[in-house]
Amino acid sequence: MGRIAGRFARVEPRRRVARLVLGLLADLPRKNCWTIAEWAGETTPDGMQHLLGRAKWDADQVRDDVCGYVVEHLHDDRAVLVVDETGDAKKGTGTVGVQRQYTVVLSVVGAVSCS
Repeated sequence: MGRIAGRFARVEPRRRVARLVLGLLADLPRKNCWTIAEWAGETTPDGMQHLLGRAKWDADQVRDDVCGYVVEHLHDDRAVLVVDETGDAKKGTGTVGVQRQYTVVLSVVGAVSCS
């Protein structure tokens, strides 16, 4: 977290992003602002939602910092990076972010939640 901490001017978002990252890495059955906030001991998802939607920080700079970290620690001339934006199949219409789209996993058009 030290690598990206300077990208957040205030201490509150700096602490919250640390909890968000740990929540994303935690063994939670579902990962969204509600579940991560609860896991982090917060009573509502408001802080996590504020961090992701309204707080002032440069996502491109944080991305570049994380990429630099990955290259430094996982560099291998024979390595290949595979990016898979697999969605989770959904049957209902009540989940936030669900929309009809093609998913390779199902090989059909269906309701998918991408994360």
